[in-house]
Amino acid sequence: MMMTPPSPVLDPRGIAQATPTPGRRISIALCTYNGERFLRDQLDSFLAQTRLPDELVACDDQSTDDSVAILEEFAPKASFPVRIVRNEGRLGSTKNFEKAIGLCTGDLIATSDQDDVWVPEKLALSEAAFDIEPRRGLIYTDADVVDEDLHPVGHKMWDAIQVGFGAQRRVRRGGAFEVLLRQWLVTGATMMFRSEYRPFILPIPENWIHDGWIAFIIGALAPIGCVEQSTVKYRQHSAQQIGGKKLTLRELYEKAREVGPPHFRLAYERFVLAQERLRSFAPRVRDPRFLGLVEEKVEHQRRRLAIAEAPSRWKRILLSLDELRRGGYSRYSPRTSHLIKDMFF
Repeated sequence: MMMTPPSPVLDPRGIAQATPTPGRRISIALCTYNGERFLRDQLDSFLAQTRLPDELVACDDQSTDDSVAILEEFAPKASFPVRIVRNEGRLGSTKNFEKAIGLCTGDLIATSDQDDVWVPEKLALSEAAFDIEPRRGLIYTDADVVDEDLHPVGHKMWDAIQVGFGAQRRVRRGGAFEVLLRQWLVTGATMMFRSEYRPFILPIPENWIHDGWIAFIIGALAPIGCVEQSTVKYRQHSAQQIGGKKLTLRELYEKAREVGPPHFRLAYERFVLAQERLRSFAPRVRDPRFLGLVEEKVEHQRRRLAIAEAPSRWKRILLSLDELRRGGYSRYSPRTSHLIKDMFF
C-alpha cells in the first residue's frame, strides 16, 4: 500500500513548493538503494520522533532487494503522509537526493540516509535551532558513529571529519561559510534546511556530494547554525558510500600517497561549478566578499592541481612553497598536512 499526500504546487521547474497551510511543515527526504538490511530501523526512528515529520518522501534508486516493499509496509503505519517514488533508471546518490528534495512540500527539509537511526529529539532540536536565529538557512548536528549493531565505536562524526574546536567556534560566531571554504563541515544525515533555498541549490552537479553542495550554496546566502549534540546514530558497515571512520596516522599517510591528480582536478572542477552558481544570483549572496573568497578558493584548487601534476618532486616543493607564501594553505586548506602532502607525496 502506498500513501501519497495531495498533489503539491509546482513551480515552472517542476519543484514542489511549500503547501500554504498554517504552521511550519517538515519533510524528510529519504533515499534508498538496496537498503533492506537496516531500513526498518531508520523508519522506526521516524515514528519515534518527539516532533513528527509532516511527510516522508522516499525515492528508491532501482533497488533489487526488498527496500520498496519495506517502504510500502511502513506507509500505512505512519501518522504522516508517505510518498514512495521508484526511479525509472539509476540516478546515483546525488541525483536521487536532488529528486527527493525537489518533491518535498515542507517548509523545512531534513535529508536522511537509509541505514542510520535518528534519536527521538532530532527533528525537534533542529527545528528549534531555526527559531533561535530566524535568518538561518541550514542547521546541522553532530552524530554518534556506531557499528552495525549500533554500538558506539568511540568517536563522533565531527571527530571523523576533523571539525575542531576552532571551526566550531567560528561557526557559532557566524563564520560557517569561511569554514566551508577550508573543509567539509556538514554531514547530510544531520542536516535540515529551509525549502526556500531549493531554487538556488537545484540542480545539484553530479560531481558533488549533495550535502557538501547544499551547505556551501546555502552558506553563501544565509547563516548556518549547528547543534552541538548528536542526533543521529551514524552506522558503519561495509556497503555504505561514505563512512565515518576516524583515520589513524598510518591510514592518513597511506591515503595521502593514494591521492593524485584526479582528486585535485575533481576538487577544482567542483568549486568552479559552485563559483558559477553563486555568480548567477550574485545579488542574493549575503556578503559581497564571499564571491572574492570563492574566486581565491578556485585559484587555490587550480594551483594544487598544478602541484599534483608537476613532473618532479623539486617542482612540487617549489610550487607548494609559493602557495604557502600566497597564504592559500592557511586560508583554504584545513591542515598543515595538506602542504606536506603536496610537497612530498
